[in-house]
Amino acid sequence: MSAIRGSILLADDEEKILKRLGRALRDEGHEVVEATSGREAQKQLGEKSFDLLVVDNLMPGMTGLELIREMGQTMPPAERPQVLMMTAHATVESAIEAMKLGALDYLQKPFEVEELLALVGRALEHQRLRSERQYLISERNAEFNHYGIVGRSRAMQEVIQRAELVAQTKSTVLITGETGTGKEMIARAIHHRSAQRDMPLIKVNCAAIPETLLESELFGHVRGAFTGATMTKRGKFALADGGSIFLDEIGTLTTAIQAKLLRVLQEREFEPLGAERTQKVDVRVIAATNRDLKQMVADGTFQEDLYYRLNVIPIEIPPLRERRDDITVLIEHFVEKHRQRTGKRIDRVEDDVVLALQRYDWPGNVRELENTIERAVVLATGPVLSPASISLLGASSTPPPGLPSLRLHQNLEWVERETIRRALEQSGGVKKDAAEQMGISQRALSYYLAKYRID
Repeated sequence: MSAIRGSILLADDEEKILKRLGRALRDEGHEVVEATSGREAQKQLGEKSFDLLVVDNLMPGMTGLELIREMGQTMPPAERPQVLMMTAHATVESAIEAMKLGALDYLQKPFEVEELLALVGRALEHQRLRSERQYLISERNAEFNHYGIVGRSRAMQEVIQRAELVAQTKSTVLITGETGTGKEMIARAIHHRSAQRDMPLIKVNCAAIPETLLESELFGHVRGAFTGATMTKRGKFALADGGSIFLDEIGTLTTAIQAKLLRVLQEREFEPLGAERTQKVDVRVIAATNRDLKQMVADGTFQEDLYYRLNVIPIEIPPLRERRDDITVLIEHFVEKHRQRTGKRIDRVEDDVVLALQRYDWPGNVRELENTIERAVVLATGPVLSPASISLLGASSTPPPGLPSLRLHQNLEWVERETIRRALEQSGGVKKDAAEQMGISQRALSYYLAKYRID
């Protein structure tokens, strides 16, 4: 089997050659789509994403050279597959011309199958390296674009500016905002812009850890500290020493743990469970909550001293309904993100969809918007996102006119699983047919099968 497997579009008008080469490539583990003409190959390129195009030059209607030239004029460089041209001796000049247009190499007929497999392996390696380079470039761009924080509204620009300023210090930060507004992204941006960026950023969701385990998770324990403590364990604060710790859902802490956290903030020290020695720590604390801590202080459920220790630099992220200017740019961002992830071709979003999404109140904020766009991209049957592609799930407010809604008990995972299950059922379990029915690539289908552990 080849070390690298990929999706290959194989185009040749000679059916015997097409079937023989297609079988050999599939035996090597590649996904192969066959086309008997240049026009058919052109149509396939418009509908799906491929890693490699293996194309014969002399075909009726559109030659391989014409297909390569047209592909270079209409497809963005990042979306183009690698190209291998097959050619007879009399048309080697055309193959050389194809290489000038970006083809990686050519095969002169007749050739051995092993020769094709070797060139395919090299071409897929080139494609992998190109994809990695594009990923690194996008990561670099994301870093310069505030680590993926997307927003052009004045409110978000003020949040970003405040985060950049506090990143230059080691002050404790309290990030507030509704669920789904992007508090963790702000915390990540602060850490990665700080002088401690080469040290770890340790993330703790305080609400997700059982109360009986949270103290040990945060501060660690020594062997024998409690039943089941068979070995000494370092806590999150020890792991974050020299860097930053992000405490999400800080409002869920018990009174006892609040007192220990206050000591860390005041004295920069703590004692692991069962330990007799105090441990010093140098760490910046970034806390976040969607609760009203001031009201909790008034109610006596949150320590006043701890609140003021945490609230040294407050950053409040406004809900999406209060910064509707950001919705359009977020739609573009998420369409591109999930288009790349799934291999789907999405050319545009209809104006009616954008207007409807701008009118919606987004109770789940940016996270809900991303889920909505991801679902639309996955379930889209064409290159345009129309109102039929969009559904709003779990909405606590009325969806805008023109957009369908689903019952509250449904969620993104249920929709995706059910869509995949039905497609596999209707295709008799054949993944290639199921992917075509759903309008996604086989790579995208494989991603969702693994995501939901569907056998």
